[in-house]
Amino acid sequence: MSRSILSLFCFAVVSLCSPLCAQNPDAQRSRMRTAIEAAQRGQFDRTQVAALGSHPLYPWLEYANLARNIDTLPDSQIRDFLRRYDGQPVADSLRTAWMQSLARRKEWVGFLGAWKPTDNIALRCNWLNAQNVAGNAGPKWNEEAQTIWRGSGKSLPDACDPVFEALAARGGLPPELRWERFAAAAELGETGVMRHIARGFTGADAAQATDYAAFVAAPDTRALNWPRNARSRRMASYGLAQLARRDSGAAEMQLPRYASALGMNEAERGRVLYQIALWTVASYGPDSARRLDSVPESAYDERLHEWRVREALARGDWPSALAAIRKMPVAQREDSRWRYFEARMLEKTGDNAAARTLYRQAATAATFHGFLAADRLNQPYRLCPWQPGDSVQARARIARDPGIVRAMELFKIDKVAWALREWNGALARLDDTQRRLAVEVANQNGWFDRAVFSLGKAVNEQRLYELRFPIQHTDTIRRESARNGLDPVWVAAEIRAESIFNPNARSSANAMGLMQVLPATGARVARDIGYSGASSLYDPDTNITLGTAYLRQQLDNYGAPYFAIAAYNAGPTPVRRWLDQRPNYDPDIWIETIGYKETREYVARVLAFSVIYDWRMNGDALPLSERMQGRTQASRKSFVCPAGS
Repeated sequence: MSRSILSLFCFAVVSLCSPLCAQNPDAQRSRMRTAIEAAQRGQFDRTQVAALGSHPLYPWLEYANLARNIDTLPDSQIRDFLRRYDGQPVADSLRTAWMQSLARRKEWVGFLGAWKPTDNIALRCNWLNAQNVAGNAGPKWNEEAQTIWRGSGKSLPDACDPVFEALAARGGLPPELRWERFAAAAELGETGVMRHIARGFTGADAAQATDYAAFVAAPDTRALNWPRNARSRRMASYGLAQLARRDSGAAEMQLPRYASALGMNEAERGRVLYQIALWTVASYGPDSARRLDSVPESAYDERLHEWRVREALARGDWPSALAAIRKMPVAQREDSRWRYFEARMLEKTGDNAAARTLYRQAATAATFHGFLAADRLNQPYRLCPWQPGDSVQARARIARDPGIVRAMELFKIDKVAWALREWNGALARLDDTQRRLAVEVANQNGWFDRAVFSLGKAVNEQRLYELRFPIQHTDTIRRESARNGLDPVWVAAEIRAESIFNPNARSSANAMGLMQVLPATGARVARDIGYSGASSLYDPDTNITLGTAYLRQQLDNYGAPYFAIAAYNAGPTPVRRWLDQRPNYDPDIWIETIGYKETREYVARVLAFSVIYDWRMNGDALPLSERMQGRTQASRKSFVCPAGS
């Protein structure tokens, strides 16, 4: 299958390129990358790029040149580009850049001529500005401006300020509408927005709004004398909830005074008590259980239900953990995670028969907790890959789709933001089957994360394991795993969790490459492997070499893979704290009680991925309950797919 898809894609690119491209697509791609980079620097030379005129990315080369000079181009040149590429993402991209330029220059007539509806709030506000200047601000203008006003309690773009000023001058921002957004900002703790809105009130409302904003920023006793009404109670609850995030003890101490003075109801008190409990239990403070018990059941959501279970698990209180699980909403309780832990708590409290029933239910899921449930039952793992059996002709049509071809070419020259525009534009035209085939094309071209971000939540699409769990750089993974005494499926799982096998991945924290190695970590771990600085972290061999060595260090430091995985994600300091808080805990319970959601989910994800990569690379698997503790000599397990699944 893979060779046929790749061949189809190559045919598609050749069919859309010039003869030179057909002869040497890699060389043509390199020339296109160089030309685009030159255009972005202002060095576009039409005569020098004439040979690229038939390349599928030539529109983006033109775009690079036009976008750089957007403030000085004649409208006719831009309109010609938009006409030639109408309906393509490249035209939408240039139109957006053009509208932004016209708005900066306040060329409102031109802006209205260029306008095309968009979700971009700044551009929508600029359109309203343009309409107002043109004298077209009627009832529908008011309605659109009010919709934007209501849309968020967060700060809005500067372009919206003159719109709201004009709306207010027309009587379109009555006090009740101001209070509506003011409350939305208060709920988010956006005190700057609150103060800005307060300046639009008059008289007593202005003074009261200013006082409310001050209280949400830092509660003070003036609130005890506020009007005893629903708005004051609501603002007091928002302010105390924000305080609870910073100082849960202070919020708990102050709540009774304000609740009594203002007559807070259960929902208003519950809002504050929820935050007090959440910000205590997340660190497993000594008051966690008491504060959780003080939250009205009506204020519980899925998040707090989970924390109530974790708090009991952290104390080793199995009956309370079982009771907390049984208070969850039905849909939450039926998730494989909580089915598994309900079974574990039944087992801990002596009801083995009921536990086995729940383990059987949990074991139907190909998840971390589903695999653990199968281990508790000593059963094979359940894995049911889906093989759709699409026709060669269907694959060929998708591989030749011009938007897909452009997306793949842009991805190959590292223009990922542009590639995503082409990709999303193409997928908007495709049905579910075609979308899945497009993911296959992306996968065969090394764009592996499309299988994660573009496949749907339908059961069959989630069972496309070969797409969702790619294998690349196998020789390097096996070599470096052997060098460091690691299971290669664990390393593959780490790469899948860290970068989805994208060697050019880079995080907001500057972690780089396949295993998301920080430059400082790479320098510290490197020995005689040819490490030449941060840029070499984008080299797959170097990155895997450093990443596996660092993983080995974590394993040596902590002794068990599940601790090492946690340290790889969160660093040593929090892991030491969690070990001190909960020494000698069962691995599954220790993982579930990790304080950071990201790390908790990460550890479970890597361990689950390791089972799937064992299946992909070896056809069977080391039991997960053995693997996560570093025991590698256990009998391996098979995979089954029951009839009818």
